[in-house]
Amino acid sequence: MTHDIVKDADRLLETLAKGGIAIFPVDVGYAIVGNREEAVSRIFKAKQRSFEKQCGMFTSREMFAELAICSDRDRALVETVTRKHGLPLSIVTPYNSSHAFFACLTPLTVERSSRNGTIDMLMNAGELHEAIASRSWQRRVPVLGSSANTSLTGSKYRLADVEEPVRKAADLLIDYGNTKYSHPDGMGSTIIELGTLKPIRRGIVFDKICDITAAETGIDPRKLG
Repeated sequence: MTHDIVKDADRLLETLAKGGIAIFPVDVGYAIVGNREEAVSRIFKAKQRSFEKQCGMFTSREMFAELAICSDRDRALVETVTRKHGLPLSIVTPYNSSHAFFACLTPLTVERSSRNGTIDMLMNAGELHEAIASRSWQRRVPVLGSSANTSLTGSKYRLADVEEPVRKAADLLIDYGNTKYSHPDGMGSTIIELGTLKPIRRGIVFDKICDITAAETGIDPRKLG
């Protein structure tokens, strides 16, 4: 089936700009997103998610380049993993929280999507993700959220597998069928902390990412925890 990626990206950004919630596929599973304070609270409630766990941000290369505060080594590593090898990657990094991009967010929304001056950025998670992240940056509409599932039940790789209360929380559902990656344990994206290169979560293509990291930096995240 052919999907209208541009139209779907625009529909999602319009939904979020109006205070709504959307569910859409990225390569590592279906995601649920919003950015208004009420929408983010609804996401947490639908997922039965603890407020101790922050949302992530769906990020383009341009956003990473301008917002992330990290070393040249780490920028080169992210470029190698996502561009040269074409792999999805979530990174936790210090960021410029005072940038105008975040001006529309309330303090509570910032609190629920960051921790101690760091934010989780998902990168290179498919064509639709790239279109959404690019438009997010252009329109200054942050896309914040997490996997579309009941908390701690694992990522869902088909919209039909997303639990009904989570699906019903969304104002927009985008269904592209099966996602590119899946795992019997419901893994999501691999998350690496920039700076230390410590793995925050062992996820999709974890070993490949670790092999690349070790080759590029001499540090193997698998040996850090």
